[in-house]
Amino acid sequence: MKIPTLAAAVVVAVATSPALADVDVQIGAAPPPDREVVVPAPRAGYVYERPHYSWDGNTYVWNDGRYIEERKGHVYVQPQIEHRGEHWFFHHGHWDDD
Repeated sequence: MKIPTLAAAVVVAVATSPALADVDVQIGAAPPPDREVVVPAPRAGYVYERPHYSWDGNTYVWNDGRYIEERKGHVYVQPQIEHRGEHWFFHHGHWDDD
């Protein structure tokens, strides 16, 4: 494997690593208005992650809601976009101990 190809593979591996997926991101543009959604009924043993916009590095991307398997004794913190000053900050959803 050539060095540039290897370097590109390392960048992709690091950028898509689950360990780095929870890094909060500072964004210089406001998100689009939230969409209207119908929240499904609760499911035993699961937490519902609300639909939301996330940031893919270039633009906001809509994420449909999804069920996440419950972790007994933990609280799921929903993804959110926080506005502070001139910036917006995307916070990934996570369990309270992550």
